[in-house]
Amino acid sequence: MNYRNLADCVHDLQKSGRLLRITDPVDPHLELAAIHRRVYAHEGPALLFENVKGSRFPVLTNLFGTLERGRYIFRHTLRQVQALIQAKAEGPVVLRKVPNWWRIGLALAHAVPRRTMLTRGVRRYACRVSDLPQIVSWPDDGGPFLTLPQVYSEDPVQPGVLHSNLGMYRIQLGGNAYQQDREVGLHYQTHRGIGIHHSQALQRGEALRVTIFAGGPPAHSLAAVMPLPEGLPEVAFAGALAGRNFRYQRLKSGHLLASDSDFCITGHIASYLKPEGPFGDHLGYYALQHDFPVLLVDQVYHRPHAIWPATVVGRPPAEDTTFGALIHELTAPMVPVSIPGVLEMHAVDAAGVHPLMFAIGSERYTPWLKDAPPQEILTQASAILGFGHASLAKYLFITTRDHNPHLSTHDASLYLQHVLERFVPQRDLHFITNTTIDTLDYSAGQGLNRGSKVIWAAHGPALRQLGRKVPATLKLPAGFRNAGLALPGVIVIQGPRYSTPKAAARQIQKVAAFLKDQGRSAKWSGQFPLVVIVDDAAFSCQSLRNWLWITFTRSDPASDIYGVDSFVHQKHWGCKGPVLIDARFKTHQAPGLQSDAQIEKKVDALAGPGKVLNGII
Repeated sequence: MNYRNLADCVHDLQKSGRLLRITDPVDPHLELAAIHRRVYAHEGPALLFENVKGSRFPVLTNLFGTLERGRYIFRHTLRQVQALIQAKAEGPVVLRKVPNWWRIGLALAHAVPRRTMLTRGVRRYACRVSDLPQIVSWPDDGGPFLTLPQVYSEDPVQPGVLHSNLGMYRIQLGGNAYQQDREVGLHYQTHRGIGIHHSQALQRGEALRVTIFAGGPPAHSLAAVMPLPEGLPEVAFAGALAGRNFRYQRLKSGHLLASDSDFCITGHIASYLKPEGPFGDHLGYYALQHDFPVLLVDQVYHRPHAIWPATVVGRPPAEDTTFGALIHELTAPMVPVSIPGVLEMHAVDAAGVHPLMFAIGSERYTPWLKDAPPQEILTQASAILGFGHASLAKYLFITTRDHNPHLSTHDASLYLQHVLERFVPQRDLHFITNTTIDTLDYSAGQGLNRGSKVIWAAHGPALRQLGRKVPATLKLPAGFRNAGLALPGVIVIQGPRYSTPKAAARQIQKVAAFLKDQGRSAKWSGQFPLVVIVDDAAFSCQSLRNWLWITFTRSDPASDIYGVDSFVHQKHWGCKGPVLIDARFKTHQAPGLQSDAQIEKKVDALAGPGKVLNGII
């Protein structure tokens, strides 16, 4: 079925046994989020909290809690949209299959936005911001947040629904220095479409009109996070995926309302900034408090029987992991078309998405040379770092399938082993320093949005056999211990607590000196091209997921990559022995997320006999 709003989706999920109604009173301060996290971890159902303290509106969470449920929600339209995207990627070839004709036609028919009457839909009732569910997910969050918003803005120079941007930028509903019911925090980061509209409005001396939608067809939420090319409005994609044209109304003030949304908040971006945050974010740490734009609220509208949508983010995997998986299923055919020569790209969820990107490219510059160094894949890497949200990648690994036709970016262990067997540390690491990085990444310590990137390239036949056991003869300097194996070729060493950058550099260089000295005679020399220094080696080696998260969220390439026998030649950094990454927790980094122990005990009780979560968690 094609959902008109969240209520339609709730009814459908309940009929199919994919939804749990929770009628007991639930506190939106920490308790609701803790229940969500626990149910998500057990791949449980979508949750409808019908009795949320302090609000008359029910809350729907975990809607996209599993990939199976995401596919089920879009079961009637997913193939239509996939056919449309494939047609864009492959051209006339797709049309040779007759079923694709009508699928593409339906998708295109639903992509055209449709204007409706003001007397219908979301504008039926009005309320205040303080009437909305005030959900606080983590103990140190700065206030309640709307975590599944669809923030709508239009091009001030060329306004209209076809020149709009629909993005998902978190909204702080209260707390800090916000005037209750009058101001809300609008957090948008680097490379966000609304930033273009905001810049144009400032140049024209105008206040940017913004409407925040919440709820509506689930396709609208997915559209708000889709990496669409500039100029293609998300509302068109939302209609195609929903199987129902995006319906809208236009107020006299000029604001646009999504007719099918459950809630709409209208307003203008203020001429001043205010502190927003902290907020427990998807890297597994708090995004700290910083000055961000403020939305001056004009009105809050809602439909009859409105349902408030919410999610909870934190260290991956979380519900937004499913967003990423669905996006990959839809957009994978476009990668080779968008960046010639690139066959596959994957932002690694376990590492917080933006910190780590894997790519597979092609080497066609000198096909007559079997042992040529990375050439074309370096060009492709530069293109990736200039491509949409992929530009936020901090560590970009890129290789080819020349010696493994089945290599996939989605198998992190095998992919990394393939790279580590082939890269030349003297040659194949390429740094970009003092540049923009993900707003939520504090690993560099250079301030908001500032840090570095590294391209880690590999091409050709295997150059080394990777070690699969920590050498018994490995010697470490004082203060370093508990060496373990994260994956073949990667040794993890527990180091002393990080204090200052200078002290850290001395410590890591001492490890490098020990490794260099042993490398002259040890039989295992060359089998371990990567060494990572951490705070807790046992935790980091416990799973690949742990190692990926620790290594790539707690290090900045320019600050934290060292090497055995390192050198700089013509401004190129390289090393003759293993690469070392200092992935210890730094004093300048944001604190990690910790749940409230008392709240967790309360959730434990809900799993008891006869309780609502019995058999689910």
